Amino acid sequence: MAIVEPIESAGPRRRLRVRSPVTLQPIGEFDCATAEDVRAAVERARKAQLEWASLSFDRRARHLYRLLDQLVAHQDEVIDAVVQETGKARQEAIAWEVFGPCDAINYYARHAGKILAPEKKRVHGPMRFLKKLRIVYEPLGVVGLITPWNGPVALAAVPLAQALMAGNAVVHKPSEVTPFSALVLKRLSEEAGLPPDLYQVVQGDGETGAALVEAGVDKISFTGSVATGRKVAEACGRLLVPCTLELGGKDAMIVCADADLDRAAAGAVNGSCINTGHYCCGTERIYVVDEVYEDFVAKVMERARELRQGDSGEFDVGAVFWDKQLDIIEAHMEDARAKGARVLMGGRRNPDLAGLFYEPTVVTHVNHGMDVMTNETFGPIVAIQRVSDEEEAIALANDSEYGLNGSVWTRDTDKGFRIAERIVTGGVCVNDMAITYGLCEAPFGGRKSSGVGKVNGEMGLKGYCHPKPISADRGRGSQGGYPYTRKGENRLQRIIRFFYGTRLGRWIAG
Repeated sequence: MAIVEPIESAGPRRRLRVRSPVTLQPIGEFDCATAEDVRAAVERARKAQLEWASLSFDRRARHLYRLLDQLVAHQDEVIDAVVQETGKARQEAIAWEVFGPCDAINYYARHAGKILAPEKKRVHGPMRFLKKLRIVYEPLGVVGLITPWNGPVALAAVPLAQALMAGNAVVHKPSEVTPFSALVLKRLSEEAGLPPDLYQVVQGDGETGAALVEAGVDKISFTGSVATGRKVAEACGRLLVPCTLELGGKDAMIVCADADLDRAAAGAVNGSCINTGHYCCGTERIYVVDEVYEDFVAKVMERARELRQGDSGEFDVGAVFWDKQLDIIEAHMEDARAKGARVLMGGRRNPDLAGLFYEPTVVTHVNHGMDVMTNETFGPIVAIQRVSDEEEAIALANDSEYGLNGSVWTRDTDKGFRIAERIVTGGVCVNDMAITYGLCEAPFGGRKSSGVGKVNGEMGLKGYCHPKPISADRGRGSQGGYPYTRKGENRLQRIIRFFYGTRLGRWIAG
């Protein structure tokens, strides 16, 4: 039974029904916005953006602080909507979908004015005596925001806060798998007094998302799969629209011989199973050096056996959010079994629960000939591979088309940093699971097939702006170099020989 299915519509728009992954019962229906609907939303946003961009950072921040007040006051509504749509554990919904957005909104409301303030730049070399330079950060205009189903509020609210503080309007297309959480965020923004049409939500599926890319926006911020990200990138390239693509991951975890194994085992289970494994920075492949492998696996099993999976009350691991993702998880595990992997626990749908539940799983004797170690699984799978030493672990960590995040576990933090620097990935954590996205100061983004551009931090915030250089001449004389004369040629060549042909000149020019 599909979580999202088309149903008969009384009007011209396609209509979709959404089911709960927990109960498989319908939880709501919605109409897909047409291309005309999307274009109209962008035009309304463009008009609203002009006035919004004229506001000071302090006045923009006041609006965001009011949105923050609404999130805090109505957090139970957010949590209930997310849990109903995803089946994730309630504590994860609180941490991911309330705490995370609150922290990010507060951070950007407080710091965006300083980060995006005009910058005076000292011009280098001989031009310093002739020119002044200033960089101003102008909003791009209307941002098209396309967000996924694994973090339906957090992955919308965080870029929304950045785009708004930078002076943009936002048209948001949430996943059709989790469409109703976005409507809660939209309603809270209205109750916070955000100007009309500054933040709009257009519901729909991939067709609606494609329409948003084509609707004349000034940037696309996309979070989702690699396959869809490539399509977005191709369209943006054709349209010459800038985009950031935060795509899939296959994060590696390296456990060194000197690691605190209790801490590392806890990190492995948490990093692999949190959010039912639906986390682009989730731990998807673990490389453990031979001398501590057996002890590590034993400690992982102790931790994993304590996990509680459920559909109500207190539990640790919830449902698989989407039936199509469950198909991928099962296919990867079938492939691993067929190629010799050993399933120590789990490895199947939970027979005691009615919805889309895949048991927390620990699998060993895996290798890079298996899908579970090379393709994004996005499920609650702890996949552990034995390696001879740290060098082999680093080589295997880099043997991937993905590069979003990763982790290194060692009691020697300096060694952890050295290993981290050799992993070809967007970011690395030492003795911690993937927390990078939650650090507002950190730029977040992938390498290889894991994405293009950076979100979050100073770089992410400035990505919603056009950095405009404005230069001014220091002199009062003529700007023209005419007429060209032999004397002028000789003078310019003497300047070149002095500034770039002598040590003193190069030092001055540098």
